[in-house]
Amino acid sequence: MEKLSARAAQDTRQDWRDFGYYYAIDDTAKEWHLHGSASGLLNFAHSLEAYAANPASAGPSEHEHLGPHMYLVLTTWPTAKLDGHGVFGQAGDLLRLASVVRGYLASASAGQVLRICQEFTPSAEYTLCLHVHQDGFDPASLDPQLAG
Repeated sequence: MEKLSARAAQDTRQDWRDFGYYYAIDDTAKEWHLHGSASGLLNFAHSLEAYAANPASAGPSEHEHLGPHMYLVLTTWPTAKLDGHGVFGQAGDLLRLASVVRGYLASASAGQVLRICQEFTPSAEYTLCLHVHQDGFDPASLDPQLAG
C-alpha cells in the first residue's frame, strides 16, 4: 500500500473523521468491516437512506462510492445483494438495511460486533460487520495508509 503525502494524509484523516466510521473489506472471509462509535456507524444508515431518497439514484446501475477511499459502493439493482463491491438493491431494500442497522445500533454497546447478512438478503455473499467502538473513537486511526 502506497504511503500518502503529508497533505493527502491530513485530508484523508479529516475525511474519515467527518465520515464517522472506517471500513475495510476482507475478501477471504467475505466480510465488510465498519468501525465506529454507535453514532458514527449511524452515518452508514444515513448514507443508505439518503441514497434511497435521491431521485437520481433510481435508475438501474446508478451508484455512489462511500468514504475517502471510495471502494464501498451503493448500487441500484433489481434485487438486494451484498458482495465484494458493496450493497445493491432497490430503494426499499436499502431502507430496510438502514432500519436493520439502526435497530442493531439502538441497543449496541462498545466492544460488540454486529453481523448483518441474512437479515438483508438470503443471497448475501458477504457479511456486514459493524464494530462498535466507544464514543470519541477516531476512525482514521485504523487506516493503514495513515500509520506512522
